[in-house]
Amino acid sequence: MAAESIRRVSRTYGNWRKPASAGIAGLGTLGTMLMMGGLIATVFASMAGGLGAAFVTLIIVGVSLLMLMTKDKHGLSTLQRLSIRIGWQRAKMAKHNLYRSGPVGRTPWGKFQLPGLAAASQLSEFQDSYGRPFALLFYPSTRHFTVVINAEPDGASLVDEEQIDVWVAHWGQWLASLGHEPGIVAASVTVESAPDTGIRLRREVGNNMMDGSPAIARAMLTEVVQSYPEGSALVAARVALTFKGTDRNGKRRKEEDMGRELASRLPALTQSLNATGAGAARPVAAQELCESIRIAYDPAAAVLIDEARGQGMPPELQWTDVGPAAAQAFWDKYRHDSAWSVTWQMSQAPRGEVFSSVLSQLVAPHPDIDRKRVTLLYRPLDAATTARMVEADKRNATFRATTSQRPSARSLAEARAADRTAQEEARGAGLVNFGMVVTGTVMTAEQIPDMIAAIDNLGATARVLLRPAYGSQDSAFVAALPLGVVVQSHLSVPAGIRESL
Repeated sequence: MAAESIRRVSRTYGNWRKPASAGIAGLGTLGTMLMMGGLIATVFASMAGGLGAAFVTLIIVGVSLLMLMTKDKHGLSTLQRLSIRIGWQRAKMAKHNLYRSGPVGRTPWGKFQLPGLAAASQLSEFQDSYGRPFALLFYPSTRHFTVVINAEPDGASLVDEEQIDVWVAHWGQWLASLGHEPGIVAASVTVESAPDTGIRLRREVGNNMMDGSPAIARAMLTEVVQSYPEGSALVAARVALTFKGTDRNGKRRKEEDMGRELASRLPALTQSLNATGAGAARPVAAQELCESIRIAYDPAAAVLIDEARGQGMPPELQWTDVGPAAAQAFWDKYRHDSAWSVTWQMSQAPRGEVFSSVLSQLVAPHPDIDRKRVTLLYRPLDAATTARMVEADKRNATFRATTSQRPSARSLAEARAADRTAQEEARGAGLVNFGMVVTGTVMTAEQIPDMIAAIDNLGATARVLLRPAYGSQDSAFVAALPLGVVVQSHLSVPAGIRESL
């Protein structure tokens, strides 16, 4: 009897889409309103000033509409790119791109405070129900509180495909459950890869090597300690959860109140992460968070911190000591203390369906990049907002597909995707807005071209479209850190207006 061969079909993922407002001829809601208002203004101008005034008004409206309709491959219109350039020039003329701190810096308090969006942040420490210390970040301007969870994922190497599918399913359930978590605003996952200094390995081998061990074993371990750190990398994963600092009645809550509440909720959050393949999840203490942020701004301090820990004298850092002594933002790069960084933002998610390993090469260490951070930004939505948003997106997608006698294939595909999303939401699925920020750091300016080429190639393997954060490299650098900064809450132009353009 012939044996039957069973071929397993690999599971794929997708059906994410970018919501867009309804409009005429590819314009958003504001663009359509501008066009209708421009036509009315042209009629009034012809009645008041004749054909000459009507012609001038029509040209002004036409140029404005052309700047809104002309978009690049990243979906940015000419008007948006022009506003970004003008904003950068204003910040540069005001010298807002320069930062000097410390006793001889330009700040009056004489400390190494964090720059930019995290400048006003305050750090405190509490203990959860299991007695584990956890750091609590507070942002006074937005009344947000952030806790950071350290994860130790084992990776997908030599793991069955069925187990990977289970991890991904539990991760999707964990993200969906955030929509039912009281007071949560945003979540982020940061995967950072950096060269291993080898100090921890040398300390571990030295503490476990016995005096009576054979000479060949001692020689082998000594060679491993000397050669293993060359080319090896250290990969760390952290999850940041941001909560509102107000109750249901809009009353502000103090740090002590939030610390007590999150102390009882953190054990359940960390335990639910274990099923997602995140490993043994635990909250990050204040000292550990200070060290990671200090190293992010000054990578040369990593060796000193590891050496101090190896000697049993860990540095006692305060939150006012982790910022850079000097930083300068350029149009396309960021200089901070001993390193240079370039940050990209995802402008388009992978089209079509992808496998669970689509980001594996992007988050993996690369020889041309000294330090690399890949941060996934999530904004979970509650059930009421989810239902309203998917129905509005379905109506808008159907409107764009039916307004033309010959709709494009992309418009029809978007309408089908919006309909599937609405059906999944009706069955109980959650909805999460997501984005991605990638930061590459090198120690010298000569390494920047190689790093840019490496990130461009890695973005292609991940099937994502990455765009450098032009004119806002310093803010994007902070957004990629595991600090829970909600960028949308710090925008000068409200997010609703930006999405309707």
